[in-house]
Amino acid sequence: MHGERQIYSSLIDEWALSDTHTLPPAVDVAVIGGGIVGCSAAYFLARAGLSVAVFEKGRIAGEQSGRNWGWVRQQGRSPVELPCMMRSLQLWLELREELGDIGFRQGGSLYLARDAAELAQLEQWLSVAREHDLDTRLLRAGELAAVLRTDARRWSGALYTPSDARAEPSRAAPAFARAAKRRGAQIFSHCAVRGIDRVAGRIQGVITERGRVAASMVVCAGGVWTSSFCRSMGIAFPQLTVLGTVARTAPTREILAGEAWCPAIAIRRRADGGYTVAHGGSFLHSMTPSTLRHLRKFWPALRQDHESIRVRVGWGFFEALRTPAKWGMNEVSPFERQRMLDPKPEKQVLQQMRAALEQWFPEIAPAAFVESWGGMIETSPDVLPVISHVDGPEGFLVASGFSGHGFGIGPGAGKLIADMVRGVADRDEVRAFRLQRFFDGSQIRPGPSL
Repeated sequence: MHGERQIYSSLIDEWALSDTHTLPPAVDVAVIGGGIVGCSAAYFLARAGLSVAVFEKGRIAGEQSGRNWGWVRQQGRSPVELPCMMRSLQLWLELREELGDIGFRQGGSLYLARDAAELAQLEQWLSVAREHDLDTRLLRAGELAAVLRTDARRWSGALYTPSDARAEPSRAAPAFARAAKRRGAQIFSHCAVRGIDRVAGRIQGVITERGRVAASMVVCAGGVWTSSFCRSMGIAFPQLTVLGTVARTAPTREILAGEAWCPAIAIRRRADGGYTVAHGGSFLHSMTPSTLRHLRKFWPALRQDHESIRVRVGWGFFEALRTPAKWGMNEVSPFERQRMLDPKPEKQVLQQMRAALEQWFPEIAPAAFVESWGGMIETSPDVLPVISHVDGPEGFLVASGFSGHGFGIGPGAGKLIADMVRGVADRDEVRAFRLQRFFDGSQIRPGPSL
């Protein structure tokens, strides 16, 4: 494993603010969370002429928005979120000039089948693609050579969507933050929101560690922290977290222009000439009290993905027990005590990734892992996002539970949030992503987990 080390411990925070950077007395919308969804929402809100401020407890894209695989894919999505994702891809394309160089390229995505059974399973998704006029097609082994320069005899075929794209996560969310700032939004990193100011059931503003900011609307896009924030307000938000392990290779030969996945390995061509590499189906869930609280709702997803999600009980369970569910607005909050989750990658998963590269992509296997890192992914019971007003304080909207799908759909989700704030969103889409679906008796049917 020569050359591997943990990433993100030494990133320069371009959004670090001096003590003289003062808060605005009031904005139309306060956004909690500086990931891809929160920054995208701020951009579209500001573009629509609303005053908006983003509050990030750590640094912009410091957690999963800067640690994900970098896929901008439509392929394999649930029919529920596919329309939003297709609009999101168009936004990625439209905003290329405004965002600058974020490594965005349309190189296509491949789901590779190791045998006939896997190919038949992939083929089932073609009906979804056809329903939405997507350019997905099934490639037989002999057709793979046109898009994947490896020995085609390793594969039975693939599902292929040429219009799918890729981008560099560490560049994308900061680019949206900069674009939002140019449109008039204010961005505050290292500024945690401790709670909500509300009167008679109506949002009045946010209480940050630096003081109060009045706002009539608050959007919580806090990623893995969303459930804790909602719980402090008395709002139940079923969400669990899983750890993913990722690495990047040194520059090496180009065998594809986009990304490829199979259950053993996932690769994505990088702008620097290397590859972002991950295990295709190995994630770790460390049990917390939230696991037990939400187990009934998550049981269908855990049962469906039992081969890819490993469950363990560790020190985190007892640490979570010691974390208060509520705190005073004059007290240091849990969000200030832990500014950023920076989990270590799992060594055993890195070893499995290396072995899978040697087996399935030997052409690039000699390239060293020059960096490796871990990322905490927030998941919902049906593996679909929640983008929803809540049954609680009027003016509070939650956007979380993207279940590892949030990077590519980020601009589309941000646009939807802005439309919801302005009251012009499509009602059917809003209903599909409502939080209440987990409490109104609707059957929980997990969508695709990739």
